[in-house]
Amino acid sequence: MKLISILTTALTAIVVLGHGDDAHHDQIPLNYVKYPEPIYRAGEVTADAIFSGITTFARLPWVQCLTKEKDVPFDIAFIGAPFDTATSYRPGARFGPAGIRAGSRRLTLYGGYNVPLDVNPFKSGLNIVDCGDIPVTPYDNKYAIQQIHDGHKTLLHREAYSPLGNDTLSGKKLSPISLDGKNHPRIITLGGDHTIVLPILRSIYSAYGPISVIHFDSHLDTWKPSVFGGAPSDQAALNHGTYFYWASQEGLINNGTSIHGAIRTTLSGLEDYDNDDNAGFKRVEAREIDTIGTAGIIKKIRDTVGEGPVYLSIDIDSIDPAFAPATGTPETGGWSTRELRTILRGLDGLHIVSADIVEVAPAYDTNAELTTMAAADVLFEVLSVMAKTPLGKVQD
Repeated sequence: MKLISILTTALTAIVVLGHGDDAHHDQIPLNYVKYPEPIYRAGEVTADAIFSGITTFARLPWVQCLTKEKDVPFDIAFIGAPFDTATSYRPGARFGPAGIRAGSRRLTLYGGYNVPLDVNPFKSGLNIVDCGDIPVTPYDNKYAIQQIHDGHKTLLHREAYSPLGNDTLSGKKLSPISLDGKNHPRIITLGGDHTIVLPILRSIYSAYGPISVIHFDSHLDTWKPSVFGGAPSDQAALNHGTYFYWASQEGLINNGTSIHGAIRTTLSGLEDYDNDDNAGFKRVEAREIDTIGTAGIIKKIRDTVGEGPVYLSIDIDSIDPAFAPATGTPETGGWSTRELRTILRGLDGLHIVSADIVEVAPAYDTNAELTTMAAADVLFEVLSVMAKTPLGKVQD
């Protein structure tokens, strides 16, 4: 009986204390829940949103553009080209597309607004998607290069999702800048070693003709095959150091309106510069940033390419290996990530028809993913510039 009495007394005390708490309910919000269940609203950014699910670039919608969803229209598409069997030093860029996507996961965590460029490309009204990767064989370079060309061209020759509309200043209707008169979407390619640019330029030529190229790289990549790896066979003559030589030979580059940036490689001799001139390029050496600064470099680039259509190619090794170590042929003395991003923002207003970032080899990265994050952030600047400038001109 004593035990029952003790339990009864204890329970009574608990109930009394509970009712005592009720006397203070006016101090607690009516909707107060001490241990609430997580609530997820449609479109809400939550902490787990950046590391769950399929990893696409910046958490963009995944569209199987080359297979069962080939009729889905878009304005800008990210596509991977996992090819690295024409590199001369450290391989591994076939894993670049996956690494860059992983490095991009947090781009939209806080909304994606680009403060310096005053735009949120993800909320610009454009349909931007991730198309996955082009299927690329690692066994046959000739066939792989054809696969990259065919995949890129298939995407490029679709009608863009959004119409061009009118010029924001004059209000006049815009017409496409392409030679075939179509409003083409833009493709941003995730490499892969730099050889992938030759099949991409062949694809670009089919819509725009000879194109002005802005090329950020520590190396010229216009070497003659006899100088850079081309002796063993015809296929060996096409590699990540000679693709611009071949592009020039095929008439794909608008001679005299193309430019390199961040160059700091050693040469076989000064005749390499003569060959580079013949390929149609001007040069900005990496060390020029110490004398003319980012503003001077931006001016040299804009003065060279003019107002025509531009293809933008970015080798991650344009950034110093202190900031981006995971690349196939690193060269010290490069630009910082901040400097390259500043220069890219200086291209605002140019008609960049398509772009790439290449030579990201995640196996050589740090545990902090410095290189893949740098690559993703660089593309964020490119995407922002694209979002602000439609590929149209005012009709006469």
